[in-house]
Amino acid sequence: MKIEIPRDDLLGALSIVAGVVERRQTLPILANVLLETDGETLRLATTDLELAISTQVGAAAIPEPGAVTVPARKLMDLCRSLREGAQVSVRTERERCVVASGRTRFTLSTLPAADFPSIAAEEGMASLTLASMQLRRLLDKTAFAMAQQDVRYYLNGVLLELAGTELVAVATDGHRLSRFSVALDTGGEADEQNRQMILPAKTVAELRRLLADDDTQLRFSWGERSVVAAFGETVLSSKLVDGKYPEYQRVIPKGLPRRAVVDRDLVRTALQRAAILSNEKYKGVRINFDDGTLGLQAQNPEQEVAEDEVEADYAGDAVSIGFNVGYLVDALQAIDAGQVEVVFQDADSSSIWRGLDCERETFVVMPMRL
Repeated sequence: MKIEIPRDDLLGALSIVAGVVERRQTLPILANVLLETDGETLRLATTDLELAISTQVGAAAIPEPGAVTVPARKLMDLCRSLREGAQVSVRTERERCVVASGRTRFTLSTLPAADFPSIAAEEGMASLTLASMQLRRLLDKTAFAMAQQDVRYYLNGVLLELAGTELVAVATDGHRLSRFSVALDTGGEADEQNRQMILPAKTVAELRRLLADDDTQLRFSWGERSVVAAFGETVLSSKLVDGKYPEYQRVIPKGLPRRAVVDRDLVRTALQRAAILSNEKYKGVRINFDDGTLGLQAQNPEQEVAEDEVEADYAGDAVSIGFNVGYLVDALQAIDAGQVEVVFQDADSSSIWRGLDCERETFVVMPMRL
């Protein structure tokens, strides 16, 4: 194999696929990137057996087609070390790969391309087309609430649910829940059967990293065990989390009688200030709703106290609720609207936080005892 390619194009393609590669691997070939040519395009691919990403580069000159795998991170670091605009030559010599640019030359170890694993494609996969920013927005609005290494493995990911003409994303760690939906252009036809899939945390992270925040069209396909997202020259394939997601609708409280509206930035910065003196282990903050105000109070075992207050559009009985301050800050950072609506019942019940008039988003936060 021999290819001639601009350094910037090769580095750009490597940055797309390299995120899959873990620094510690069970199989040596999983640390490698597959370089494969058909005479017209260069294809790069990486996998960890659960997730695979591939992309194509059409700017390469390919005197000798072929395929080889080389250490992914080493190749990317070598490309980074070369000057911008440089031309790079990649060729195989016996069981080595030579990467050269000008007077610079690197010789890398290789493993056979035939041994490179792939995620088998399922037959009869369903699919839909949506804008890249729609899927990106679904994940950005919910991923923060995923569980981290929970024994309930189905919580260590984001649920995607196709419900009628909506695509819904849900994440929860048992203490908070985030839900967000986008409307799909289905031509007026609604799927009467709800379809659910759980994306693993690593897949969620890679999609958030790679998806553009624009109208680029994305082809999203799914089966019983895997999903495929194709956008531009890039294809991401992932296995799904095997399990049934909890009935999250039961966790979302309904008919909450009390409502307050506050400025998002004011309450977020006040919470961040209060967090400085909150208990490092429990991160508790007390929110006091009173006529026209939202008060905050946090303290720690050293008897240090933080108190703050912001204006709120609230009229009703005084209510004091304890929260994990980190959960509230995470929810507020996911809200785009300048005004935040908080609906609640009492100190012992979950509350809902969302942007004012933003009915597609729901952030449920459970109270905590302080």
